[in-house]
Amino acid sequence: MSDHPTALVIDDERQIRSLLRIVLEEDHYRVLDYESGRQGLSEIASRRPDVVLLDLGLPDMDGLAVLKRLREWSHVPVLILSVRDGPEDKVAALDAGADDYVTKPFEADELLARLRAIQRRSSGASEEEAYFQAGHLAIDFTAHIVTVKGREVKLTATEYALLKLLAHHAGKVVTHKQLLREVWGPNAEEQSQYLRVYMTHLRKKIETPGAKEKLLRTESGIGYRLVAPFKDEGK
Repeated sequence: MSDHPTALVIDDERQIRSLLRIVLEEDHYRVLDYESGRQGLSEIASRRPDVVLLDLGLPDMDGLAVLKRLREWSHVPVLILSVRDGPEDKVAALDAGADDYVTKPFEADELLARLRAIQRRSSGASEEEAYFQAGHLAIDFTAHIVTVKGREVKLTATEYALLKLLAHHAGKVVTHKQLLREVWGPNAEEQSQYLRVYMTHLRKKIETPGAKEKLLRTESGIGYRLVAPFKDEGK
């Protein structure tokens, strides 16, 4: 990640653009800002920013439409910044390809932390990791072996597929529909009962009783998040 990454903001509120410029420039970002979706898309194509902050309520086209069009040709990290705070809005944005979602009003420190996180994930996305570790959990993707505290854990094929998908998106919410679609197929997107049962079994197998850090987190009404790798303190 560059010491001075470029952040491109698409938001129709001048005050928000001004505030974001102050916050981002103080954190050493180069900032470009635009008020319309079409102009933003054009500038993303020509400027190639490191990250995009996108509002959903734009004057010329809905932010989701901007996101879907962008994902046809770009994998640039996108953080949605919107007043829409319903689970259905977050699910729709994440399913359309957003990397994270922050509601307005926002805390500057949280916003910056989320931007750094999605940029880190994006910078490592070009090479599929052969090994994943978060606390006591370790996954060897080459050998298809999962261990907790060094002891191998036996997972079913479905449990392993779920864990692998979550690990490849570590730190990011993976929606119910995405999990169902990629593990069970497109016709299973509404079969959420499958997911609840398997996630319960998976959690019991990979979580360490009494551990401070929970590895697998439920995002109510949205999906699940496997924590990003963190240092094992030996506890």
